[in-house]
Amino acid sequence: MQAAVILPAAGLGTRMGRAAAEKTGTSRKQFMLLEGSPILVHAVRKFAGVDRVREIVIAVRAEDMDWVGAMLEPEAPRRLRVVEGGNSRQQSVANALASLGPDTELVAVHDAVRPFIDLDTIHRVFDEAAATGAAIVGVPVVDTVKVVTHGAGSVKIRGTLQREKLVLAQTPQVFHFELLRRAFAAAQADQFTGTDEASLVERLDVEVSVVLGSDRNIKITKPGDMDLANLFLNSSAALQRP
Repeated sequence: MQAAVILPAAGLGTRMGRAAAEKTGTSRKQFMLLEGSPILVHAVRKFAGVDRVREIVIAVRAEDMDWVGAMLEPEAPRRLRVVEGGNSRQQSVANALASLGPDTELVAVHDAVRPFIDLDTIHRVFDEAAATGAAIVGVPVVDTVKVVTHGAGSVKIRGTLQREKLVLAQTPQVFHFELLRRAFAAAQADQFTGTDEASLVERLDVEVSVVLGSDRNIKITKPGDMDLANLFLNSSAALQRP
């Protein structure tokens, strides 16, 4: 099945903070440089090399559309489009979704700041979604997870969750096109905001499969994540040297 990939990239990077902005020149993490290229470019390159990906749609802020389009066009000639994003991830994905043609079969949504997704995982999650209708990448929880309440100046434990029943959701999250459209329409009608696309699909009582991913598929959101990202890049480069 042919697929379209959506990368929401309209975020302002508020979690990076002033220190990161002063160090890198921007607080918007999708445009921070790794080995001379913005993180967004690294993410786009992973999907540009996948034959079944027919279209890559980037959702950015209106004022960024022209220069981001010019920057990314060489990465996936004639297969890449830039659309205006919204004030939230969900609105950005909705805008990109609305721009897709009716012959689209699969839609993958990938965080613009996950540049280390590997091709094997991409193919596995695409295959699972093609077969079942809905699949995401996830990794098992290895730490003990506590349920807490927040009081006046203190946090108290109220329970412990079973790790065997938990995964940490990653991206890509891949769905049949019509299923994802229905999920977004229902969320809009109910004024529901989810934290990822799977949470919208789950509300339709549709089972979502989980394809096991990798701890290297990090989402760069905090200043320390940039140090880890550079470490991953350097280790990959070292492995490729003769």
